[in-house]
This record gives sequence, structure tokens and C-alpha cells, in this order.
Amino acid sequence: MQQQPKTNEPAADISEILKIRREKLADLKENGKDPFLEVKYDRTHSAAQIIADYDKLEGNTVSIAGRLMSKRGMGKVMFCDMADASGKIQLFVKKDLLGDSYEDYKKLDIGDIIGVKGEVFKTKTEEISVKISEYTLLSKSLLPLPEKFHGLTDPDLRYRQRYVDLIMNREVKDIFVKRTAVLREIRRFLDGLGFMEVETPVLHTIAGGAAARPFITHHNALDIDMYMRIALELHLKRLIVGGFEKVYEIGRVFRNEGMDIRHNPEFTLLELYEAYTDFNGMMDITENLFRHVAQNVLGTGKITFGGVDLDLDQPFDRISMKEAVKKYAGVDFDTVTNLEEAQKLAKEHHIEYEPHHLKGDILNLFFEEYCEDKLVQPTFLTGHPVEISPLAKRDPKNPGYTERFELFILGREYANAFSELNDPIDQKGRFLEQVKKREAGDDEANLMDDDFITALEYGMPPTGGMGLGIDRLVMLITGAESIRDAILFPTMKPLK
Repeated sequence: MQQQPKTNEPAADISEILKIRREKLADLKENGKDPFLEVKYDRTHSAAQIIADYDKLEGNTVSIAGRLMSKRGMGKVMFCDMADASGKIQLFVKKDLLGDSYEDYKKLDIGDIIGVKGEVFKTKTEEISVKISEYTLLSKSLLPLPEKFHGLTDPDLRYRQRYVDLIMNREVKDIFVKRTAVLREIRRFLDGLGFMEVETPVLHTIAGGAAARPFITHHNALDIDMYMRIALELHLKRLIVGGFEKVYEIGRVFRNEGMDIRHNPEFTLLELYEAYTDFNGMMDITENLFRHVAQNVLGTGKITFGGVDLDLDQPFDRISMKEAVKKYAGVDFDTVTNLEEAQKLAKEHHIEYEPHHLKGDILNLFFEEYCEDKLVQPTFLTGHPVEISPLAKRDPKNPGYTERFELFILGREYANAFSELNDPIDQKGRFLEQVKKREAGDDEANLMDDDFITALEYGMPPTGGMGLGIDRLVMLITGAESIRDAILFPTMKPLK
């Protein structure tokens, strides 16, 4: 089923428009002017370059190409807007200059892609324009673009037909220009610290490195089920075992879970690992990374998102999970000595828990219910229970908790980091606890990864690691309210 954008024309006239455009194409082909046979067009400038360098280019002949976005006037003179990747520029079209080809030019449709040559000048209204002396039709648009005044506004259709969204909505294109800049600055920042970018497998024989439900596929030649990766962690830490001391990867991961304004089944993740540091070192890197990206993409660390002013230039706040629960829920988990007491508190506060949940799980449920949305300004949450941190090193001063942080901004998690667990015996025990949770019905629990245990048995140095959701960072930098606005082609349910 093909969904069509709204146009200026009544529904009854759409079929006639489609018919006329195809008839124009047939006529072009019949007269040896098939636009789809054009294979190249040499351009000298972009629209933005002409506008920026007008003083140097005035009176010069330029060659530009792009999509015809509007036509005004149908006598002996026309004004048109043409758009390329850099922006729009006005075309001045006059019969005296084009001669016999002027009548053909008049038959062009909005949406057609053309190349033009002409002189740079300003009109009487001081608008920088190109007075065209020749043009070439490079591609015929057979479908009408959305109508001028309302554009492509249906969110579902915008995401399904991102190509039309990009044509009609310049601000959408700007989001993805900034997304590329964010990725470039992340790499520049980490490369400057001596990190090495690597690539690890997307297909795994074991789903591990995060608490998430995986996508399962089948490898025919090996006749085994495999998992689309849910995290980058375990392979990257194998590289630390192998002797690399600073590594990172930016890649797609896949989680077979719900979809909302913050979650897409496939998303882009940054994970980095550094030997001989801990989660405090990762905290410094994370804070400085956010500042670097904001300053170099936006020119400022002061951001407004959804009407809330944020200041990434100020030191980020820090609070432990127990402190947050005590502050916002009025419950002191330092006084909770066993699972039964935690369950009783959960019932009193109407917090639902599962049979397999332990004391640390219930503390985390209290945090999610009472505290998460309170962490508006950039805040590092620390002191996560061992039960929800199967890959993090224990806090030597409080072994029931771990050396871990999550970065929250606007009540949303942006980053997750550990002092990485490098004790193979402890790691195996925690994997076994995860296996018990899975057997008890938690299909997001980790599987046993014997090869990773083997890697740890060879010895992994003390290591700090951090994971950051790129799409959420792009949302923060661009002000995008939904993750679908930060992903070029978000996952959509088929129309049929």
C-alpha cells in the first residue's frame, strides 16, 4: 500500500495530475529527451555558496543543480525556487534568454530535478538569484510534493516517507546534519584521548552485555540460532584482555522491546573501555564529552529542551540511588536488612515487583517510581545494587553495591558506566544468578557466557567502561522530542 502526501489539489484531481506527469514523461522520451538517460551534471557552486560569496560571484556564470520547489509567473518571465542540499536559491527565467527552450521549461513540474547555468545577480527586491541561460532536466518527478502551506505534517507519513520529509522540511535535514556533527565530535574527542575505534560482531551466539530481550535469527550453514547484539560490551572487554588499553565502538544494537518516544528496536550505541581506570575516570570522560559535543556542534553548553534550560558547562550533580530514594520517596534502605522488609515497603508504597526480584531490584523500582523524573539537570546516579549490575565491580566499602553510574538529564538515562568486574569467579557467580532469573521468567536476564569467563581467567586489568545512547544525545543537542526524529529511518509497522 502506497501512502500519498496531501497536496493542494482535490482528491478527484490527483489521478489526473499523475496521468499528466506520466504523459509529459512519455512525450519527452518520444522526442529524444528522456531525463533518466542523463548520467552526470557538472556543478560549479551550491546555492549556499552563491549566497555567501555573492560579492565575488556577481555577474559571473555559475552551474548549479537541484529540485524545483516553486514557480511564479507563466508569461515571458518566471521566478522559481530551486533547492539543493545546501539550501534554496531563486532562479530568474526569461523567454529572451532561453529562446525556444522556454516553452519546454514552462512544462516543468514542481519536484523536477534540473541543472541550470546562468549569471548571478540581484533582482529589484535585492534577492540574490541566477538568471538562467540554459537548463537540463535531470529527473522527472512523477508524484506531486505535499501542498505548500501545510507541508508534510502527518508524523506517521513523515517517518515512513523520510525522503519527502527531508525535501519539504528544512529543519528535519538540519537535525541529521547535526547528528553527523555529533558523531564526528565524539570521534574527535575520543581519538584525542588516545582511544582506538574498533568493530565487533553484530551476530552473537549468546545475548549478553545488557538486560534486554534480543532478536533471534538462524544461521543456515551452521544450523544454529544467533542473536542480534544487544550491547557492545563483552567483545570490547575481550580486547582489553588482549592488550588494547583504550578502545571504543559506535554501532547499531538491537533490542526486541517496546517502542515509544525514547525507544526504537534498533539504535546507535557508543561504548568505550579504558584499562587502569575506574568509574570515576569514566565520569570525567563522560562529563567532558557532553561539553565538547555541545560546544563544537552548537557553540554553547547552554541548551533549552522542551522549555527547560540546561547548563552542560556547570559541574554535573552526583547522588547515590539510596540517597535519591531517601530524598524523594522518604524511604531509607540503609535500615532495610532483608528481602522481606523490602517487599513489605514495596507493598506499602504500591510498587509492583516480580517473584524473582531481590532487595536490590526493589530499591531500583523505588528509584524508577519516585526519583527518575526528578533528575532534571545533568546528574550522575551512583551506588547501584549488585542485583541489577551483573557486570560491575563491587564497592569494596559496601559489597552489596557496585561502582557504577548512570547519567540522567531531564529524567532520562543517557549513559551507563562501571568499574568493570574483572574477577572471573565473581563474574561466573553473577552470571549464574542471571541464569536463575531467566529460568524464573526474566527474559531480559543475561545468559551464561563461558568464553567471556575464560577471557577473564587470563586476566583483565582494572578497567572503566561507559555506554552512551547516541540517539538520545542527538535528541538533546537538536531539541528533538521523539527518538524517531533523531533516526533517519525509524522502525515502523508495515501498512499491510
